[in-house]
Amino acid sequence: MTTDQIDRNKKIVDAFIQELFTTGDLGAVDRYLAPEFVDHDPPVPGAPNGAEGMRRAAAMFRAALPDWHSVPDQMVAQDDVVVERFVARGTHRGELMGVAPTGKVLVLAGINVFRLEGERIVERWGRLDELGLLRQLGVLPPT
Repeated sequence: MTTDQIDRNKKIVDAFIQELFTTGDLGAVDRYLAPEFVDHDPPVPGAPNGAEGMRRAAAMFRAALPDWHSVPDQMVAQDDVVVERFVARGTHRGELMGVAPTGKVLVLAGINVFRLEGERIVERWGRLDELGLLRQLGVLPPT
């Protein structure tokens, strides 16, 4: 794989995340994810492990945190895989995970691993700081 293709893969992943989560464009799911996309770690409990799960996650976060935005701290790519380490934040203005709005700025850190085929994302693995998010929501006591 060429350096140009690896750079293009990083740009595809960044554009997908920014369009879906930062601007709330749910159509990004259709533009960037392959029809056979598999999410090995769906970000919303009980959501399907495909494109619809990603759409639901974005809709949930944008409804609860309308100013939600994701900032990539680091992107590393090799061959057809892109790893993104990020921090996302937004003001809690709608119900999230059963918690009424608090008006607090919530911060969620995480790591995503994407695999691409051509111009499309075909797989995702991820780990989000869900424990930290639950603590910020007051569902769990602080450490």
